[in-house]
Amino acid sequence: MTDQTVREQRIREYYQRVDAHDLIGLLDLFAGDAVYHRPGYAPLVGRGSLERFYGEERAIREGSHSVSATVLDGDRAAVHGEFHGVLKDGRAVSLRFADFFVFNDQGFFQRRDTFFFAPMV
Repeated sequence: MTDQTVREQRIREYYQRVDAHDLIGLLDLFAGDAVYHRPGYAPLVGRGSLERFYGEERAIREGSHSVSATVLDGDRAAVHGEFHGVLKDGRAVSLRFADFFVFNDQGFFQRRDTFFFAPMV
């Protein structure tokens, strides 16, 4: 399997695991010292922060991601897609997103940046 194939597979697994609430499997995709930048949050650094975010703080109760495009370039990937789901307060949410991943030498997510297409300014 090529590095690119492994990276594409990890990206697909990420969205499957987050949608299935597979916290342990999700965390296994990230490097131990990974950094996640997400609008509205201070940078999440390390698996402990990621575990708190995905297990407790994330505003989403349930939903699913659909990926419309993935572009890989070496150790970096850009993903565009849509998310449809329900927030913990019961509100329905549908939005487009862009994710940017950086992989470490072992193929784990070293960094992730998320952007949402939502009215802000």
